[in-house]
Amino acid sequence: MTTIQRLSAHSSLKALGGFAIAAIVLFGLAPALLSDFRLSLLAKFLCFAIVAVGIGLAWGRGGMLTLGQGVFFGLGAYIMAMHLQMADAAKAHEDVPEFMVIAGVPELPSYWRPFESAPVAILAIAVLPAALAAVLGFGVFKRRVKGAYFAILSQALAAALAILLTGQQTIGGFTGLSDFRSFFGFRLDDPVNRRMLFFIAAATLLAVVAVARQLMHSRYGELLIAVRDQEERVRFLGYDPANIKIVAYVVAAFFAGIAGALFTPIVGIISPADIGVVPSIAFLIGVAIGGRTTLLGPVLGAIGVAWAQTTFSENFPSAWTYFQGALFIVVVGFIPAGLAGFGPMAKRLLERWRPAGAADTAPAPAEPEPAADTAADTQPHAEAEPAAEQKVEAR
Repeated sequence: MTTIQRLSAHSSLKALGGFAIAAIVLFGLAPALLSDFRLSLLAKFLCFAIVAVGIGLAWGRGGMLTLGQGVFFGLGAYIMAMHLQMADAAKAHEDVPEFMVIAGVPELPSYWRPFESAPVAILAIAVLPAALAAVLGFGVFKRRVKGAYFAILSQALAAALAILLTGQQTIGGFTGLSDFRSFFGFRLDDPVNRRMLFFIAAATLLAVVAVARQLMHSRYGELLIAVRDQEERVRFLGYDPANIKIVAYVVAAFFAGIAGALFTPIVGIISPADIGVVPSIAFLIGVAIGGRTTLLGPVLGAIGVAWAQTTFSENFPSAWTYFQGALFIVVVGFIPAGLAGFGPMAKRLLERWRPAGAADTAPAPAEPEPAADTAADTQPHAEAEPAAEQKVEAR
């Protein structure tokens, strides 16, 4: 193997090459080829991809079927929305946001006030979803709740949060929070600032993928796979599987919170419909279709499913849901590895269907000639006996 081949086979250099290609596509080709509307739409899809990376880590590597990522996505989104609303109210010299004036709320609720500060809001976006996931994970995984029971529990949590937010008029109620005018001092109606949001989402996605890759290729990543496949054996080796699961669950929640915070200014609205059971399942469908056990499969699956939903729902609004469900069933039933595993599966099928005579027509490798000093050892035993008899007679 030459030096160039060895360098190209190195996983770190391959990863750097992949990140370089992704950076060229996101920061060069996409802004040059897409209109402002399509670019903003792609930024929205990148937010979904950030959530998908966390689900791929928790579900694909850890075996935890997370059906409630909308909870952590919603926490980050609503914290960002509350900060943006108060920032707009401060610029307009008003005591409460505009929607509260319309709803007849005369005073700002006490739980809104901490998020008026930008550093506090950013810190809360990073900490609160992860802290909630740590508390839930400690209560669930320490009790050895797993499988379908964990999936149902996480889904029920998402449904409960959506119902709770729907009844809170001080957070917008059913319609949610919208009409954001600025983002940390930058006007959101400026096309240049809209592109800035896309670049922020793209850079965040690359950073999240880098963190996930580091975790997957570390000692912790090996333990996470071991817990998924043989949890009891890992426990007998002296490790606590609950702690390993909690870390993956917390990281996934952290990613979802960041994605929700970016989703709010990019889309311009956040409501209970964006964080309930249906969005949580949609996150999962994208990961399953892309390939939950791979690094890039969840990213490509989330972006592809979101793009297909936006494109086909415009032309087939009543049939898209059935198509999405059928696609999910086909992938789970026949391609468990997702679209990322379609390549290896196609290669195996081609090898199986290759004609039987193809191997006979291939030239056989040349056999090495025996060395001179070992030629006598390769002769048949019947020819070696006369030579031995002649030696005896000569003596």
